[in-house]
Amino acid sequence: MSERVKEFMIEGRNAVIEAFRAGKTIDRVYILDGCQDGPVITIKREAAKRDVQIKYVARERLDQLSATGKHQGVIAQAAAYEYAEVEDMLQAAREKGEAPFLFLLDNIEDPHNLGAIIRTANLAGAHGVIIPKNRAVGLTATVARTSAGALNYTPVAKVTNLSKTIEDLKKEGLWFVCADMDGTAMYNLDLKGPIGLVIGSEGEGVGRLVKEKCDMVAAIPMKGDIDSLNASVAAGVLAYEIVRQRLQG
Repeated sequence: MSERVKEFMIEGRNAVIEAFRAGKTIDRVYILDGCQDGPVITIKREAAKRDVQIKYVARERLDQLSATGKHQGVIAQAAAYEYAEVEDMLQAAREKGEAPFLFLLDNIEDPHNLGAIIRTANLAGAHGVIIPKNRAVGLTATVARTSAGALNYTPVAKVTNLSKTIEDLKKEGLWFVCADMDGTAMYNLDLKGPIGLVIGSEGEGVGRLVKEKCDMVAAIPMKGDIDSLNASVAAGVLAYEIVRQRLQG
């Protein structure tokens, strides 16, 4: 693990409790498996209040994450950037007089992919990126670096339930398209207007529950000998088909 990433690790029980109470944005907490004393119970309570994911891990994993060697069985991973609210993204679209264009990412666990997708979202004129709290990477230092500065301009929101967020955004008039090899060729879909582009991980794709909420399933035509594109490349290809259709009006 690079030193840049370790900058965002908060180690030790009191330091983690203070970080929570100071309102620092925490992505997840690693706790030594079986640890149940008073300070750890306090940390678990603070994490639960803020809906922060807790991972119970072996001492070897904590030692690996630790920069100081004094983690006391607890390490919190702080976000490198603050998260936005979904409403901020809709407001940004309204202020620009544009139909909302959002990226929603399901199960993206590779920070390089997330950073690259945020970069693409910025260049494609999207109003924001939405990620789930669990089973996904947060705004780590690696994500910030890979986004090449896009995180300064493109808001990222973290939500508890992606399916519920899609339902809420449908009430705001958005349509949703997800990427899947079994879908309709993207050139044959109407992708204009208020839209959410849903991208899953290479391994699992978009989860079943999220996919069921989508209005359209888009396939990227492929002519090669392997069966899928990298998630960030797929996001870029589909995003620019959306851009092309939006430019045509």
